[in-house]
Amino acid sequence: MTTFPAAGGRFREERDPWWFVVDPLLILSVMAITAMGALLVYSATRGLATELDPADTSFLTRQVFFAVVGAGLGLFAALINIERIRSLVSVTYISTLGLLLGILLFGADINGTQAWYRLGGFTFQPSEPGKLVLIVTLATVFSGDRVGFQRMAAGLLLAGIPIGLILLQPDLGTVLVYIVVTAVMIMMSNISMRLILLLVLAAITAITMIFTSDVLEDYQKDRLTVFVLDDEAVAELGADAVRVAYNAEQSQIAIGNGGLTGTGLFQGTQTSSNLVPEQQTDFIFSVAGEELGFRGAAILLVLFAVVIVRIWRVAVRASDEFDRLMAVGVMSMFVFQVFQSAGMTMGMMPVTGIPMPFVSYGGSSMLTSMIAIGLILGVYRRRFDYVRA
Repeated sequence: MTTFPAAGGRFREERDPWWFVVDPLLILSVMAITAMGALLVYSATRGLATELDPADTSFLTRQVFFAVVGAGLGLFAALINIERIRSLVSVTYISTLGLLLGILLFGADINGTQAWYRLGGFTFQPSEPGKLVLIVTLATVFSGDRVGFQRMAAGLLLAGIPIGLILLQPDLGTVLVYIVVTAVMIMMSNISMRLILLLVLAAITAITMIFTSDVLEDYQKDRLTVFVLDDEAVAELGADAVRVAYNAEQSQIAIGNGGLTGTGLFQGTQTSSNLVPEQQTDFIFSVAGEELGFRGAAILLVLFAVVIVRIWRVAVRASDEFDRLMAVGVMSMFVFQVFQSAGMTMGMMPVTGIPMPFVSYGGSSMLTSMIAIGLILGVYRRRFDYVRA
């Protein structure tokens, strides 16, 4: 690739063919994950699929619809000008807070969490796209010169407000995603080690205070600890803890049934019998483990690893600090959600109800994940526009 001088001491690269300004490996990996997710959602929701009870395709149809719409929105996000993104930060942040406030008044309660708006036959969860709003907001705050105490405090405040509103729903899983994204973006910004240590100390203090106060309900605390307790200890915690433990146990049984090669797509006994609650959403990885086996589930995780590595590569090569932090935020969001979602189904992590990107059923999650990839492709594209000399 050659370059030639441009005005102002900058060098503009020659325009490459389109396949050089997109990341084909990233796109193909996302497409493969989405296709696998659609099959798993169909398997989890098709029912018995007999002559008297035909297969239900409504969930599959919606999942594919949201994937296509999400791809279109992702393309738009990839092409949007970076200055346009920055100019919309205040509007999108305030709008997100408004939607989160409205949820507490007008939201639909599903499984004890008031986190959705009902829009005709669809539901919308504003905390999902709110993840991207938080990422772009923090990238704006932390990009530029060295981050001092005031800017760190401003970033924590901007993250703390939506976190507090989501806690009131309450949706602990989404809160954890927001906290992880915020922490990673702060640590990856141009901040001193002294402030990082101060932040770690403050985080430990805050977590201790939360667990020893009434901020979290008892059942929420139980959900975070039940996965390390034996049956007798779980029974002492009450009905909700028993239910959470049951969900995790059935998920582990499903994964165990799969063995190395799996029972075969649409052939899982746990899946077809609906013994794993919320198997099309929170516990979708158990369907992969049962029907595709260890090998199929491992392939799915490898595809996620490819996506994450490509995003990290984009972040490292970003030509702008704002773009770099935005890519880091998206990467941390995906890493935590995949790790938590898979770990939860295997009894390695607490049951928090975090969707697996591109795989779990849900329009809000799918649209958010696709737009996130679009933002990453935008960062990838912009690094070819100018090289600062």
